[in-house]
Amino acid sequence: MNFDLSAEQTALQDSVGRLLQNELDQVRLLEIFDSEDGHDARLWQALGELGVLGLMIDERHGGTGLEMLDAAVVTEMLGYHGAPGPYLGHVAASLAICWSANDAQKERWLPRLATGECLGTVALAESDAAWQPNEWRLAGPTALNGTKRNVLYPAQADVMVVGVAGGELMLVENPAETVEVTPLPSLDATRRIAHVAFRDTPAAPLSGSAERLRDALLVLLAADAFGGARRCLDMAVDYALTREQFGQVIGAFQGLKHQLANVAADIEPARALYWYAAHAFDAVPEDAQRMAALAKAHVTERFLHAARECTQAHGGIAYTWEFPLHVWLKRAVFDRMYMGSTSMHRTRVAELSGWALAG
Repeated sequence: MNFDLSAEQTALQDSVGRLLQNELDQVRLLEIFDSEDGHDARLWQALGELGVLGLMIDERHGGTGLEMLDAAVVTEMLGYHGAPGPYLGHVAASLAICWSANDAQKERWLPRLATGECLGTVALAESDAAWQPNEWRLAGPTALNGTKRNVLYPAQADVMVVGVAGGELMLVENPAETVEVTPLPSLDATRRIAHVAFRDTPAAPLSGSAERLRDALLVLLAADAFGGARRCLDMAVDYALTREQFGQVIGAFQGLKHQLANVAADIEPARALYWYAAHAFDAVPEDAQRMAALAKAHVTERFLHAARECTQAHGGIAYTWEFPLHVWLKRAVFDRMYMGSTSMHRTRVAELSGWALAG
């Protein structure tokens, strides 16, 4: 049995990597990181032209009709390059609309979401870290009243998928015209967030599963985190092989060798974990929720650990603005906290596994 990616998936990942290598050098990445909106229209257009934004949208609506694993390996590459922008919320919103039973909604939005002509996002979290569908309290059903927190790029979005009380999903078109957006200072400036207030905002029901939407985001966060962790390690290894101290490259020092070897051993098993979580999303429904939660909790935590260890390995240069390692350290913090803490998802894993919890 083949447990590796297919040739087509490897080629897809490589093509995205080449695009990002050409479009997103260190100087450009820091420019976008420090920009007002954290969104580069040229990069977004290039991702749309490559088909990245419509991977899981069906071919009838202008997409490629691929599965979660395909989207996840692309997301890994975006994480590796620290790609800024609204990709995460956009893909999630596209998926939610794909699952709708309303053909008019799909025909109106999916072709333009697939090309990137329109931008989508999701609004899920509420106060007190209420990320889970059973915790939502935002009132519906036809007009929304209340607040959503930590929404990705709501001011730029053309369409927004909103989680409401009862674990349902609603669709808000042209949200910037009907909601109040309060931008938030974000440690990770590659993904911009804001609070969104709804005041009798018109909305239409979506028939897709809120739990499945949550799981999609968890898998994509895990994939992004794995790519980011790999990049931190690669940067540290490259630095260790070129930086000289006491007449030799620092990579020759046993302490640093062991430190980076431990990071590599920590990261590599996470690849199979996020791959299986992505596979289970489409092919093993009875295990999909548990594996999505486990992948998110474990891989995002490993990313943060790798970013910290690799920052230490670089010494003082890692704490300068010009050296871009801080981009991935900040991205690791975002991946770990967005969609809920690691402890919350580990508790969910225990519950879904049928384990008895003490106390």
